Amino acid sequence: MFQDITIEKLLDLKDKKDFTLVDVRSPAEFAENTIPGSINIPLFNNEERAEIGTIYKQVSVDAAKARGVEIVSAKLPEFVRAFQELSRDVVVFCWRGGMRSKTSATLIDLMGVHAFRLQGGIRSYRQWTVSQIESLEIKQEAIVLNGYTGSNKTKILLQLASEGYPVIDLEGLANHRGSIFGQIGKHAHNQKTFDSLLIHHLEKLKGSSYLLMEAESKRIGKVVIPEPLLKRKEAGIQIFLHMPIEERVKHILEDYEPWEHHQECLEAFQLIKRRIHTPIAASIEDHLINKNYEQAVYLLLEYYYDPLYERKAKLYGEERTIILTAQNTETAVLAIKNALAKNAVKSY
Repeated sequence: MFQDITIEKLLDLKDKKDFTLVDVRSPAEFAENTIPGSINIPLFNNEERAEIGTIYKQVSVDAAKARGVEIVSAKLPEFVRAFQELSRDVVVFCWRGGMRSKTSATLIDLMGVHAFRLQGGIRSYRQWTVSQIESLEIKQEAIVLNGYTGSNKTKILLQLASEGYPVIDLEGLANHRGSIFGQIGKHAHNQKTFDSLLIHHLEKLKGSSYLLMEAESKRIGKVVIPEPLLKRKEAGIQIFLHMPIEERVKHILEDYEPWEHHQECLEAFQLIKRRIHTPIAASIEDHLINKNYEQAVYLLLEYYYDPLYERKAKLYGEERTIILTAQNTETAVLAIKNALAKNAVKSY
C-alpha cells in the first residue's frame, strides 16, 4: 500500500535525492506550475480533464468518476509502464492530494512500484513556498553585475556558475530577459514557478558567503522579486561592466534572433516608441520594418537603453562599486574572476 507523506517529509527526501517526483496532473497544469525537479506522467491529458470537469459540473460526481475510470482503463498499461521505467521509488502528487494522485499511487503500487503520495498535493507545496518567501532572509553579501544592454551579463553569470561561483540567474528563473523585448522567443514563468525555483536555488546556495546576480528591476516580465532579495541586491557591491557597443550589438542579435521574431519585435517597440525622440523613433521603426536589425539595435542602444542605464548607474555611491572594462564575454569573465580573487570585495 502506498504511503502518504507531508510536505516536510518530501523536502527531507528531496535532500537525499533517492526518488522521482511525479506530477500526475494534465500537461497544461504541469506547464503552468509544478514542483522543481518533477516529471509529468499525466493521468488525464488536457482534453480528458476538461471533459471530466464538464461532466462533474453538468451531470454528477458519480458520472464524472465513471468516465474517469473508462479513460484510465483504456491506457492503464502505458501509464503503469511509464512508472516502471523510472527504476526508483516515486512520490506522486496532483492539485490537492485528491483522486488523481490516490488513483495513480494505488495503481502503480499494485504493479510493484514503491510509491508515496504528497498530502495536500501541489497546493501544500505552494503554501510552503509562500511561507518561505514571506520569511525570506538573505544573509549573504550580494555582488551585482551591472552593464550596458547587450553586455552578455546573463551568459557571463552562467559561465561563472558552471565554474562553481554562487550565482542566482534571476532572468533564467523568470525565463525572461528583463526588458520590453525580453519575452521574445520565450514563455515567461509566472510568479508561482519563479518563487519555487528561487527558493530551491537559494537553498542550494545557503552555504556561500556571497551571491552573484544581475542588476534587475523589481519586476522581471510577469514576476516580482521578493522584497528581502531586492533590498539585499540594492545594498550590495555593484560591478559595472563596460563593453564596446559593436560587441553588444552582436550579442543582442545572436541572443534575440530578430529575423525569427520580426512581428514580435515590431510590437514590442511600440511599447517604448513614445519615450524616444520622434525622428529617432521613426528611424528605428523604419529599420525594423525593413529588417535592418543591426542598425535598429545601434539606435536603440544609443538613444534609449544606454542613457537609461547611465541614469540608473548614478544612483550608486562610488565606495561600493567596481568598474571593469572588457572587450568581449571571455575577457569579462576573467576580469570578474580577477576582481573577486583580489578581494576587491572585503566581505569575501
